[in-house]
Amino acid sequence: MAGLAQKKCKPCEGGVAPLTPAESASLLKGLKGWAIADGKLAKTYDFSDHYDTMAFVNAATWISHREDHHPDLAVGYKQCRVEYITHAIGGLSENDFICAAKIDALFDL
Repeated sequence: MAGLAQKKCKPCEGGVAPLTPAESASLLKGLKGWAIADGKLAKTYDFSDHYDTMAFVNAATWISHREDHHPDLAVGYKQCRVEYITHAIGGLSENDFICAAKIDALFDL
Protein backbone atom coordinates (compact mmCIF):
# COMPACT_ATOMS: atom_id res chain seq x y z
CA MET A 1 0.00 0.00 0.00
CA ALA A 2 1.93 3.01 -1.30
CA GLY A 3 0.01 5.42 0.94
CA LEU A 4 1.01 3.59 4.11
CA ALA A 5 4.64 3.31 3.03
CA GLN A 6 4.79 7.10 2.73
CA LYS A 7 3.52 7.73 6.26
CA LYS A 8 5.57 8.04 9.45
CA CYS A 9 4.81 6.21 12.67
CA LYS A 10 3.40 8.29 15.50
CA PRO A 11 4.69 7.76 19.04
CA CYS A 12 2.39 5.46 20.99
CA GLU A 13 2.79 5.08 24.72
CA GLY A 14 -0.66 3.82 25.53
CA GLY A 15 -3.96 5.52 26.18
CA VAL A 16 -5.09 4.85 22.61
CA ALA A 17 -7.50 2.10 21.62
CA PRO A 18 -6.19 -0.64 19.31
CA LEU A 19 -7.64 -0.83 15.83
CA THR A 20 -10.94 -2.63 15.58
CA PRO A 21 -11.03 -5.89 13.60
CA ALA A 22 -12.80 -4.03 10.78
CA GLU A 23 -10.16 -1.27 10.71
CA SER A 24 -7.37 -3.86 10.73
CA ALA A 25 -9.05 -5.85 7.94
CA SER A 26 -9.36 -2.72 5.83
CA LEU A 27 -5.65 -1.88 6.20
CA LEU A 28 -4.68 -5.52 5.65
CA LYS A 29 -6.25 -5.45 2.18
CA GLY A 30 -3.44 -3.13 1.05
CA LEU A 31 -0.66 -5.50 2.10
CA LYS A 32 0.43 -8.53 0.09
CA GLY A 33 1.04 -11.75 1.98
CA TRP A 34 0.46 -10.38 5.47
CA ALA A 35 -2.05 -11.94 7.85
CA ILE A 36 -3.38 -11.26 11.29
CA ALA A 37 -2.63 -14.21 13.56
CA ASP A 38 -2.93 -14.29 17.34
CA GLY A 39 -3.57 -10.54 17.33
CA LYS A 40 -0.35 -9.78 15.45
CA LEU A 41 0.32 -8.62 11.91
CA ALA A 42 2.66 -11.26 10.46
CA LYS A 43 4.45 -12.34 7.30
CA THR A 44 7.16 -14.88 6.54
CA TYR A 45 9.71 -13.95 3.88
CA ASP A 46 11.66 -16.67 2.06
CA PHE A 47 15.13 -16.08 0.63
CA SER A 48 17.58 -17.95 -1.58
CA ASP A 49 20.37 -18.06 1.01
CA HIS A 50 21.47 -16.94 4.45
CA TYR A 51 23.20 -13.80 3.15
CA ASP A 52 19.96 -12.51 1.59
CA THR A 53 18.08 -13.34 4.79
CA MET A 54 20.53 -11.36 6.90
CA ALA A 55 20.54 -8.44 4.45
CA PHE A 56 16.76 -8.32 4.83
CA VAL A 57 17.02 -8.48 8.64
CA ASN A 58 19.45 -5.54 8.60
CA ALA A 59 17.18 -3.51 6.31
CA ALA A 60 14.11 -4.28 8.45
CA THR A 61 16.08 -3.25 11.53
CA TRP A 62 16.99 0.06 9.89
CA ILE A 63 13.30 0.72 9.13
CA SER A 64 12.39 -0.16 12.71
CA HIS A 65 14.99 2.22 14.06
CA ARG A 66 13.88 5.06 11.77
CA GLU A 67 10.21 4.59 12.67
CA ASP A 68 10.89 3.77 16.36
CA HIS A 69 8.50 0.84 16.01
CA HIS A 70 10.02 -2.59 16.40
CA PRO A 71 8.81 -6.01 15.21
CA ASP A 72 9.54 -9.43 16.57
CA LEU A 73 11.78 -11.25 14.09
CA ALA A 74 12.23 -15.01 13.90
CA VAL A 75 15.30 -15.59 11.74
CA GLY A 76 16.25 -18.87 10.09
CA TYR A 77 18.74 -19.88 7.46
CA LYS A 78 16.61 -18.91 4.46
CA GLN A 79 13.60 -17.16 5.96
CA CYS A 80 12.49 -14.47 8.36
CA ARG A 81 9.11 -14.13 10.04
CA VAL A 82 8.13 -10.57 10.92
CA GLU A 83 5.44 -9.92 13.51
CA TYR A 84 4.10 -6.52 14.51
CA ILE A 85 1.93 -5.54 17.45
CA THR A 86 1.82 -2.26 19.33
CA HIS A 87 2.68 -3.53 22.80
CA ALA A 88 1.78 -0.25 24.52
CA ILE A 89 -1.88 -0.69 23.58
CA GLY A 90 -2.04 -4.47 23.49
CA GLY A 91 -3.18 -4.65 19.90
CA LEU A 92 -2.68 -3.40 16.37
CA SER A 93 -2.20 0.24 15.44
CA GLU A 94 -1.68 2.02 12.15
CA ASN A 95 2.05 1.99 12.97
CA ASP A 96 2.12 -1.78 12.48
CA PHE A 97 0.68 -1.45 8.98
CA ILE A 98 2.96 1.47 8.11
CA CYS A 99 6.05 -0.55 8.99
CA ALA A 100 4.75 -3.63 7.16
CA ALA A 101 4.26 -1.52 4.02
CA LYS A 102 7.76 -0.04 4.37
CA ILE A 103 9.30 -3.50 4.70
CA ASP A 104 7.45 -4.69 1.59
CA ALA A 105 8.68 -1.58 -0.24
CA LEU A 106 12.27 -2.80 0.23
CA PHE A 107 11.63 -5.25 -2.59
CA ASP A 108 10.75 -2.39 -4.97
CA LEU A 109 14.16 -0.70 -4.58
